[in-house]
Amino acid sequence: MSSETQDSATATSGSTGQDPALDPKGLIRESYRMDGISEGECRSIFLDWALSLPDGQDSRAAIPGLLAAYGAAQPDHPMTQVLRAGAEAAAKPRRRGGWRSRDR
Repeated sequence: MSSETQDSATATSGSTGQDPALDPKGLIRESYRMDGISEGECRSIFLDWALSLPDGQDSRAAIPGLLAAYGAAQPDHPMTQVLRAGAEAAAKPRRRGGWRSRDR
């Protein structure tokens, strides 16, 4: 296999040196490659990413890894802002209500 063919095969397989368990479908990686992507589009991609995680994988634990892998290089990218918001929201659990939160 020539080096050009090997480089092409690596690019096609999506190997970026990042942990594929964090972004199994490559959605977050691809969002960083899109020129002119909006924050709303990034939120939609983020939701798709969260829904496509394997059973048992905690999205709250994966977000810091995604920020380290992609956000550090592009701190002003809309996806970085969405990931930061997701990390903050996940860090602050709040009670939703229900019968247990009411006075008895």
